Amino acid sequence: VKPNSLLKPAIFENQNVLQQLRCGGVMEAIRISCAGYPTRRTFLEFIDRFGILAPDVLTGSSDEITAVRRLLEKVDLQGYQVGKTKVFLRSGQMAELDARRNEVLGRSANLIQRKVRSFLAKKSFIALRRSAVQIQTVCRGELARRVYQGLRREAASLKIQTRYRMHNARKAYTELSASALTIQSSLRGMAARKEIHFRRQTRAAIIIQ
Repeated sequence: VKPNSLLKPAIFENQNVLQQLRCGGVMEAIRISCAGYPTRRTFLEFIDRFGILAPDVLTGSSDEITAVRRLLEKVDLQGYQVGKTKVFLRSGQMAELDARRNEVLGRSANLIQRKVRSFLAKKSFIALRRSAVQIQTVCRGELARRVYQGLRREAASLKIQTRYRMHNARKAYTELSASALTIQSSLRGMAARKEIHFRRQTRAAIIIQ
């Protein structure tokens, strides 16, 4: 504040100083303070703190004072005063606005928690389903391997049985062939002996005659 228009010491121009105080909002601030407005906040501070109570009214506001007036109308606060650079609130109004702000923050926190829980539940379900698919794949693979191994064992068993039967058949055939040869040899021997005996008898008969 300049004490005089001449900028000289020891000169005090009352009207000039008063005009400067009025233009600077000092007189208005003093009047409002005396009227019972203990709480005061700059427009920017007020918007930053309580803008969440009515974020829609802040969109498209051309300046801070317009945004503040719209915000105060939206929250339906009574008895406040709007100065040139600050908002003046009566006793208890700051606490009321803070209570509303805490309520909005509480609802927002609950919504965020629900979203997070939903996201985590969905993520857990997806992971669980993926694990289930992997387990099913492993189980199917293990089952297929067991079936294949069972078939291989069965095939091996059948092969062994077939070879065993073939071995027994060959053994039986060999034994039968040997028996047949023995019988044939015996029959040939008997026939030869009979032939020799017959010839001897015939020769003896001829000699006797």
